[in-house]
Formats: sequence, C-alpha cells, structure tokens
Amino acid sequence: MADEIVLLSSWPSMFSMRVRVALAEKGLKYEYREEDLQNKSPLLLKMNPVHKKIPVLIHNGKPIYESMIIVEYIDEVWNHKSPLLPTDPYQRAEARFWADYVDKKLSDNGKKIIWSTKGEEQETGKKEFIECLKLLERELGDNPYFGGENFGFVDVSLVTFSCWFHTYESYGNFSIETECPKLIAWTKRCLEKESVSSSLADPHKIHDFALGVRKRLGIE
Repeated sequence: MADEIVLLSSWPSMFSMRVRVALAEKGLKYEYREEDLQNKSPLLLKMNPVHKKIPVLIHNGKPIYESMIIVEYIDEVWNHKSPLLPTDPYQRAEARFWADYVDKKLSDNGKKIIWSTKGEEQETGKKEFIECLKLLERELGDNPYFGGENFGFVDVSLVTFSCWFHTYESYGNFSIETECPKLIAWTKRCLEKESVSSSLADPHKIHDFALGVRKRLGIE
C-alpha cells in the first residue's frame, strides 16, 4: 500500500517551504493543500488543534506539526535517499542547534524588519538580523553546505528564508550580499538544486504579499 502524504501549507510560508524541500529531496509524491489562514479549514483545525498553524504533514492519516520536526520525521521515515541529518550523534545535535537558532533568532528579527511600526524596533531587528546572518556565515565557513559537502538539515532550515531576503532588504534598507557575500553564494548554490528551486516562492511575489499584509495592518 502506497503512503498517503498530504501537506497543509501556505505558499508564502518559509516554514512550509522547508517541508516541500525535504519532500522533494526524498523524491516523494504528495497532495498539496493551500490554506487560507484568515479562514482556516476544518481539516487544519482538526489536524492541528493545539496551535492551528501550518505546516502540517498528514502521513497515512496521522498529523505531524512544526516544520523542522516534520523535516526530521521525513528524513527518518524515508531514509532510502538524500539523508538530511548526519549519522554521528554529536553532528546531529549540532545540526539541530543551528536549525533552532534560525527559528528563534533569524525568524524573530526578520519579523521586526517587515512588520514593526516603530523605527527603533525595526532598526534593532535589522542590526540583530544581520548579526545572525554573519554568525551563520562564519558557521558555514568555506564549506559548500552547512552539512559539509552535502546539502542537509541546516541548509533546509535556512534556505527558505532566502526568498524573503528581497523583502527584508527593501524594508530594512540594506544589502545582504554586501553584508554576507558567502551566504549569498551559498544561497545561489542551493538554488541550483531542483528540490530547492521548485519549492521556494518567487521573491517578488513575496514582496507583493508582504506589502498587502502591511496595508491591511495599517503599516503602509
């Protein structure tokens, strides 16, 4: 019996894109269901009754939540190809740490740049966002990927933010390539992979989406 895989998602969500990248890396076929987050479907509310958020992966009727937990689940269940986490326990712990850092630091400061109504808060967010990227760039070093020679767990966690880079730059008035040239080179390298390029949203559509949300929130 074939696996039944359904992804409840929202196209601008970098967290949902992570799951799409992981599924593509494994070569898995799945049903994609776009969620209207202003009018959440009964299925989403049923499958994620605690947080009521996307992404949700439904595997043979069982839901899994939180993007990097889903990515790790995908890596463990379909371990026949393209391993995302290393086999060494220390390296696995290290990869989980950096993915958690991206979630806690980069995501929160990115929100301040785009959604803040206060100039001081936005400037603080921008400063800390750039510092986060520089720290990640140092962690990358001269390796092609965060996983060393192979695209892996940390790469999945971070690369989906890249389609939001144009929007961060636009509202924060800075250049990520100027600040972190090696990280942009890494982004371009990742985008050469079909699993990444086919899973990420268009940066200009993301910018238009953010503009629409800002207008709705009265920021513009």
